[in-house]
Amino acid sequence: MQDRRPPPSPARAVSPRHGGDLGDVTENSVFSGTWIDLSTGINPWPYPLGEVPAARAARLPDAALLGDLGNAAARYYDAAGPDLVVAAPGSEALIQLLPRLVLPARVAILSPTYSGHAPAWRAAGHEVARVADLDALEGARVDFAVATNPNNPDGARLDPARLENIAAGFGARGGLLVVDEAFADTEPSLSLARKVGMPGLVVLRSFGKFFGLAGLRLGFALAAPDLAARITAALGPWPVSGPAAWIATRAFADRAWIEATQRRLAASAARLDGILRAGGLEIVGGTSLFRLAASPRAPEIDAALRAHGLYARRFPEREDWLRFALPPDAHAEARLAAALASVDAARTPLHAFEVSP
Repeated sequence: MQDRRPPPSPARAVSPRHGGDLGDVTENSVFSGTWIDLSTGINPWPYPLGEVPAARAARLPDAALLGDLGNAAARYYDAAGPDLVVAAPGSEALIQLLPRLVLPARVAILSPTYSGHAPAWRAAGHEVARVADLDALEGARVDFAVATNPNNPDGARLDPARLENIAAGFGARGGLLVVDEAFADTEPSLSLARKVGMPGLVVLRSFGKFFGLAGLRLGFALAAPDLAARITAALGPWPVSGPAAWIATRAFADRAWIEATQRRLAASAARLDGILRAGGLEIVGGTSLFRLAASPRAPEIDAALRAHGLYARRFPEREDWLRFALPPDAHAEARLAAALASVDAARTPLHAFEVSP
């Protein structure tokens, strides 16, 4: 990997729009009740925090605490050792940081995918090209590449063995394949974490999505020791908070909760499929944490959702797409079903309800 030098006059960063900000919809909405946010892919049943020791918030996180976190993360992700694992204040921070650790070059991004990748590389002065499949990614004449597995927003799965071969090719010429595995917790067989250490591969993981604690802002880069050390140095001391490290160390080791949660998410996603199909939507992809649905009436459906206090994710580049997180309870599922039913009801002619004398 190339040495870090200041990029020449990088473009000003443009923040992509994300889900999760209810202020986007509530400010001008006529709905006055309690909103249900379905715009993210975050587990609605978070890991129980327990009673976090006050000292973990009052004191700086020490080397022992961060060491425990690194060991726990390495075991959970099946990495070869903690020297390959770097904790950061969210995987988004790593998405922003990695492009600034290398000289400006050519980058291929397997698309469509998470909207934060391309702006981060462009803002660091790189030339970004979007490619549509792994053949194009492998054949692109670029120095760096990004792939997301499973993909966001469509949940597309990529063959880990194929990604490993592509990473080896990048490594042989001093390049790098970044694999964003933010949603891989529910499908660990997709992960390349156990292959980290080979040249040319870095894996990004998110703690907050599967464990339902996105507000802790905790993510991980898994990389060969030299690159891991450079990321660590760039993040500086105390990269994550003491409470976040303490909570995650325990969560990573709680196999009973992890296995029960994987089953709970899968069952909830199956129920969500039924609700969406009954509402006239086509399921086009997803993971156990979200579903991507399509309909030519998506703008109309979105308006109905908002009228019922439901916030789903829209995509300006695909007007027919809506992405749904898992409803948190039976009440939310019923409200979603009612909102979808209201779309057809609103279009039913009034005479259909008239009773003959």
